[in-house]
Amino acid sequence: MQPKSKWFVGLVVFFSALAYIGLAYFTPRTAFWQLLSLLVIAFAGYYFLLRSQLPVKAGLLIAIGFRLIFLFAYPRLSDDYFRFIWDGTLLTHGENPYLHLPSYYRQPENIILIPELTHSFFQRLNSPQYYSVYPPVCQAFYGLANYIGGTSFWLNCLVLRLFILLAELGSFFCLSRILRFLRLPQRQIGWYALNPLIILELTGNLHPEAWLIVALLASFYLLLLKRNILSAILFGLAVGVKLWPLLFLPLVWQRLGFKNFLVYGVLVMLVVAALFLPFVSPALIQNIFNSVNLYFQKFEFNASWYYLLRWVGFRLFGYNDIARIGPFLSLLTFAGILYLALKKNIPVKQSPRVWWNLLIFAFTLYLALATVVHPWYITTLVALATCSNWRYPIVWSAVSFLSYATYRTNAYSENLWFTALEYVVVYGYIIYEFRTRHLLSNTTQE
Repeated sequence: MQPKSKWFVGLVVFFSALAYIGLAYFTPRTAFWQLLSLLVIAFAGYYFLLRSQLPVKAGLLIAIGFRLIFLFAYPRLSDDYFRFIWDGTLLTHGENPYLHLPSYYRQPENIILIPELTHSFFQRLNSPQYYSVYPPVCQAFYGLANYIGGTSFWLNCLVLRLFILLAELGSFFCLSRILRFLRLPQRQIGWYALNPLIILELTGNLHPEAWLIVALLASFYLLLLKRNILSAILFGLAVGVKLWPLLFLPLVWQRLGFKNFLVYGVLVMLVVAALFLPFVSPALIQNIFNSVNLYFQKFEFNASWYYLLRWVGFRLFGYNDIARIGPFLSLLTFAGILYLALKKNIPVKQSPRVWWNLLIFAFTLYLALATVVHPWYITTLVALATCSNWRYPIVWSAVSFLSYATYRTNAYSENLWFTALEYVVVYGYIIYEFRTRHLLSNTTQE
């Protein structure tokens, strides 16, 4: 790197660090324009760092440094961490976090059970009317963080952040190995490691996708190496963080063939069953079913195709028909992924890159048809895209923050103009990338 380039990189890192300090300690999510301004600086820094051809090790050190800025901060853009700590407190007191609504522990006869679950703590929960939706691996981390951090919210956050930092280091390692296996440039690790969405939503806001990503990447890497048993165990752990990776199983079947997949699938289910075993009860199954049902039939945020169908529903029926549209889109997602898995002219066994692209397309379909698309949902897509030549997930990671306009007031009213702008940019870039690749393919054939 030339001396002038070093000075330029130094300035970029300096101003990016200032932006992250502002985001970590001085920007509540209600300050949307301040948030957007700092994110513009952070993403501009991201762009220039990627263009600067930094040595891989230097880029990773900078990425770790940006994450360490958040080490002692409370999450400022999400209040989900209060539920993480609530569930962790239940675990450390021997309570099953899936059995009761939070209000159960505020009833006069139950307050004595866990005095730490105070009224002020309860008031900070953003969804006290719903059962816990965090699977067992998340609960294990929340319980361990509470065991160490006790009644201190700050210590709980610090411990969780350390767990997430360790997961991020694991993701860097897995990405490096996958890139080498797929014969892609190592510098593409920076697509993930330096991405402001990844830094802010995982290390900053403590979202459990960090554990999901490292487990999925490790599982898929081992699958590429044909170490199927270890891959299945790690896939089961990924499902223990979030349930949606089960959607990838048809593509695993496509990669392995029926006989090998049968063993793989059984192992995954055994791991998932073992993770849920300590919490098993008749109420658990009912409560999880209710939570999943609510997700598809009630929750909506920052969606794309669902909002278009909702608009059509209002015109046809005069009301929001999410109870039918949500499940329909879920079935459509599964059908689309099954179609990718059953398509016979795709050389997934001969070309690992082709199979990896199918993973990206499958998850893109899932997000496109989802009724809820929080910015941190896109972190997994960015991780997958890092091991490919697709850049639209990087663009999506930048414009997804427009959804934070919803939190400008306590009314939590979405600005659909921002949502429309986000998806015009995202789908526009997807079309651009596909058309460019099609033209390049035709040129090569000629």
